[in-house]
Amino acid sequence: MIGIVVSGHINFATGMGSAVKAIAGDQDQLEFIDFVESMSTDELEVELRQAAKRVDSGEGVLFLTDIPGGSPCNRALAIMMDTENVELIAGVNLPMIANAAFERDGAELKELVETLLEIGGSCMQDMRKELENVMAPTPELECEDGL
Repeated sequence: MIGIVVSGHINFATGMGSAVKAIAGDQDQLEFIDFVESMSTDELEVELRQAAKRVDSGEGVLFLTDIPGGSPCNRALAIMMDTENVELIAGVNLPMIANAAFERDGAELKELVETLLEIGGSCMQDMRKELENVMAPTPELECEDGL
């Protein structure tokens, strides 16, 4: 099974962890690492490396972080660059993280990345437009005999 490490600023990771647990139950090989104000970026990287080792069963590790270019992303990127079989997706949302828990067993790491990117994009919706589409009047069908 692919190991997953979720990280983000302040309580992003543990907040997502609570939500994922409610949706998917307790998960093995899944850790949540918060980057809190009292932590240096070096300390964050140490924690991310340790978490990656704990969740890795040999099928790879996927880092999921909050902000592209933020410290959790940058430190996970450093790990990805010097560690084999590690991938990183930044800018993740709850549907991506929850689906990662469901989709990772039996999947290849690159395949999981592609699946999660599709899910992430498809979950973003302009709800006003969605509502307008639902509420739009349906054109009435004309009967051939004019009735």
